[in-house]
Amino acid sequence: MASPLAIPIANPELNETERAQLMARRYHCEFVDLRDFKIQHELVKSVPVELMFRYNFIPLEQLGDRLVIAVSDPSRLMVLDEISGLLGTRLITRVATLSQITDLLKKTEQSQRVLEEASEGMTFDVLSAEDNPDENISIERLTSEDDISPIIRLVDTTIFSALERRASDIHLETYDDSLLVKYRIDGVLQQAMAPIAREHHQTILSRIKVMSELDIAERRVPQDGRFRVRYKGRLIDFRVSIMPTVHGENCVLRVLDKESMSEKFKKLSLDVVGFGAEDLRRFRKYIKEPYGMVLVTGPTGSGKTTTLYAALNEIKSEEDKIITIEDPVEYQIRGITQIPVNEKKGLTFARGLRSILRHDPDKILVGEIRDAETAQIAINSALTGHLVFTTVHANNVVDVLGRFLNMGVEPYNFVSALNCILAQRLVRQICDFCATTRTYSNAEMLANGLNPDDWQGHQFREGTGCIECSGTGFRGRSAIHELLELDDEIRELLLVKAPGSEIRRKAKDKGMAFLRDSALERVRAGITTMHEINKVTFIESGR
Repeated sequence: MASPLAIPIANPELNETERAQLMARRYHCEFVDLRDFKIQHELVKSVPVELMFRYNFIPLEQLGDRLVIAVSDPSRLMVLDEISGLLGTRLITRVATLSQITDLLKKTEQSQRVLEEASEGMTFDVLSAEDNPDENISIERLTSEDDISPIIRLVDTTIFSALERRASDIHLETYDDSLLVKYRIDGVLQQAMAPIAREHHQTILSRIKVMSELDIAERRVPQDGRFRVRYKGRLIDFRVSIMPTVHGENCVLRVLDKESMSEKFKKLSLDVVGFGAEDLRRFRKYIKEPYGMVLVTGPTGSGKTTTLYAALNEIKSEEDKIITIEDPVEYQIRGITQIPVNEKKGLTFARGLRSILRHDPDKILVGEIRDAETAQIAINSALTGHLVFTTVHANNVVDVLGRFLNMGVEPYNFVSALNCILAQRLVRQICDFCATTRTYSNAEMLANGLNPDDWQGHQFREGTGCIECSGTGFRGRSAIHELLELDDEIRELLLVKAPGSEIRRKAKDKGMAFLRDSALERVRAGITTMHEINKVTFIESGR
């Protein structure tokens, strides 16, 4: 069916933009290029999505009592009057190309539009937690009441929208009057849709519990489960954690798109992780050592596992046996034996690691060191001819020793086993579609810990927010690093429990670049912003 605001093609020699500009001049309207226009997302949310799709228009801004909208054909006055009547406001018309309006509408996926798509046949096959793709759980059979079906549709479309928008987690947060749905995209939470009425809270949580095979009647203790959906022909796993709060249960769903990531991981290497040139050269040297321990540290969600996978991808060969033990196995890599931890069945990191050693591995990856037993076995493995890759939660490379000593590990063995410690964080990358440059005043530089003499006249790159990045100014993430090499002097300082400041000073004298240095390199290269690096590193004066 033709759009009510489609542009008649008067001159086939003109391209779409030229036709739109001609149309704007003819009807005394302003032409807007929506690629350069900063969309007001709250304003877009306030207009019914079905109207925008039916009449192919997009709201741009509110000027007093008038709403500015972009259309592709301002000659259809009857249609414009109809939009004005339906919205109950006077309009100011501007002209944009039909393809830009259509693209923008596709990208502003509000919950109403997603719900419409869902009701038109967007369905999920929810599969059982067992790895048997032929065994389907029929949700309709388990919850057959008629009043449940809209809730089923809402949950399914929340998942659908999260997958479309590259979300890594879905958060359902319960308050006294509403339920909020948020997506974590590029490490930052964003509200996904308008708040949901509080009375639907328990029904939504029950639907998720049924999908995850959890106890619907239990509402007072935390529960963990998982489910799998088939989406666009591929299987996607969700880890579910439900936790009771003062207002009811909260829920977090972690998205594990194994098949999609496995495709990316086939080509994954340390080049794409975000290392500085010198750190990359040194880290590559350590991952090719015959034995010892390569330790990556950082908070949850800082990309430690991705870095270790990239390292394994680079060093794997037919001659070596590589075995990993992880909780869970997030991405599958061909040519590597991967074991998932299953604490309910008694397969812990320590028990699994003991079994791995009987399988004659050359290189071992331990997903995370959480207790003294795992730490001790990993250290002994590194001391007896194995190359061990592992992660631990600590703030920086110097804090790692204290973390191990608190577990009761013998310092001499630990320090002898270590080849290097890599600390890592993730920073969001500036969106290339809406990037602009600006200079900082001396006061702004000093507030950010910069030396004005070193940064004078530097053009700082920042994103203004556009369609491509959902108004955030960022798209994708890159890693920043600090790498501590364990030579004899550093080992001696660690053994005598020297203060962290002394170890850092000695490492700096030997040429070590710290997280803040790595982050400032990314700012100077125009990859990220000062505001972003200040969220993950400390501001230090006079740099």
